[in-house]
Amino acid sequence: MNYAILYSKKDEAGMNIAEQLKKFFMPQVPILEMKKDSIHEENIDEKEEYKEQLKNADLIIFATKHQSKENRNTLSLHAPGNWRNADYGGKPGKICKTSALALKFLAQKMQENIQKENLNYELTLECTHHGPLINKPCLFIEIGTTIEQWQNKKAASVIAKTLSDFQEFDKWKSEYKSKLKVAVCVGSPHYSPNFTKIQLSQESNIAISHIIPEYQLPLTESMLKEAIEKTQENVDLILMDWKGCGNSASRLQIIQIIEKLGMPHERTERINK
Repeated sequence: MNYAILYSKKDEAGMNIAEQLKKFFMPQVPILEMKKDSIHEENIDEKEEYKEQLKNADLIIFATKHQSKENRNTLSLHAPGNWRNADYGGKPGKICKTSALALKFLAQKMQENIQKENLNYELTLECTHHGPLINKPCLFIEIGTTIEQWQNKKAASVIAKTLSDFQEFDKWKSEYKSKLKVAVCVGSPHYSPNFTKIQLSQESNIAISHIIPEYQLPLTESMLKEAIEKTQENVDLILMDWKGCGNSASRLQIIQIIEKLGMPHERTERINK
């Protein structure tokens, strides 16, 4: 898979990661600096100043900061897009294409690199949220959650190593693609501990793409269709974090929508982790 790495000159974590990427030999990978914050670079793959360098990219990876009031050491992954309002870039009700297999590979590689470097950071999947809206498949890889973490060189180095490791993705995909089921997820808080465990697991045989969190419920048919259509691979099942799907009426409504679309579903507690 051809991929490109984008970072913003306004983003301390992105600049830190870009600096660490210089240590790795990646001659075929465009590494581009953006003028705006990542979440506001709408249709960057179509802009004249970037179009030529991004034309061969099958996947765009935004290397950025994750900001939160909680002072947590995190490295995170997620797909971009908005289930409802577009308060932070993108468009209302529109999400980006993403790759469940790429997200799984990067999660597992990043966890390996965290352990190798003895880095005291937690790897977490986040739900699908914020902009920008672009046409090419994409994902975010982030350092969280305050300037103390964004400027941490060891954390940035782990992400840079993981982005370098992504050059091995095609070989990994040829070995594992037939063994994996692709899932869209419903339920969970913004950080998704149950989905993260499944994504990191060698035993679950599940690769996760978009996550619709509990705070964006009630689920609608258009939301689920959007998640399925904007997953690069064929989606095999809908994975439900049962406790994160609201009350019994909410869970029933979710199951009815899933079944209307003819999709199988499973609960996270029934998946090997």
